[in-house]
Amino acid sequence: MASLDKTSFGQNERLPGWIGGPAERPAIIVLQEWWGVTPEIKSQAQYISQQGNYRVLVPDLYKGKVGVDAEEASHLSDSLDFKEATEEIEIAAQWLRQTGAPKVGCIGFCMGGSLSLIAAEHAKVDAAVSFYGTPSGKNELSHPEAIKAPVQMHGGKEDAMKRLSDPETVTKFAEDIKKGGGSAELFMYPGEGHGFMNAGEDVIKRMKTGGLPVGKKESQDLAWKRVLEFFKAHLG
Repeated sequence: MASLDKTSFGQNERLPGWIGGPAERPAIIVLQEWWGVTPEIKSQAQYISQQGNYRVLVPDLYKGKVGVDAEEASHLSDSLDFKEATEEIEIAAQWLRQTGAPKVGCIGFCMGGSLSLIAAEHAKVDAAVSFYGTPSGKNELSHPEAIKAPVQMHGGKEDAMKRLSDPETVTKFAEDIKKGGGSAELFMYPGEGHGFMNAGEDVIKRMKTGGLPVGKKESQDLAWKRVLEFFKAHLG
């Protein structure tokens, strides 16, 4: 699998991240979980690039910080300025277009899933995917009825993260998008909890510090198939 390279992007190249894939292809911004830019999120970006032949960019929203356990990750996530992070995602989308991408999508997991949905409203992306995360608690930024970019959402039926990614919250968010005239696909996975797409040993150790269950490979494979089909339909 091709590696990602460190990069900086935006005006004066001041924002850090990781980049991979051909510049002339459609691009996908991959948004981190609350842990930060871990080997797992890089692996997920590499998979998307390899399987879909996309350029990928992983913005480092924590600027180098990574949570070693659930307590530290929670602190990092709570300290993140979501408005500033959304602006950085929009800058990333603009930069990718300026450097050759005909279209730009985004995908995020957990905290990144919330940001992906905010980006669908504010960051001028062409399509967005959210895994087990909604910005329901970020009401000053999020208005699901205003989202017009096509959206695909994924959640675990056993997800216990209330007001972030529990089934009721995820379902309501998707329904609110559609009530506003937007397009939202929602897939719920039986027996799966929060973070079920994580497969690497490093992130599984981190998940255990928060009591999070490990996902099943068949759910992961099905979700990736749906993601790649969605991006192919909307990005090319």
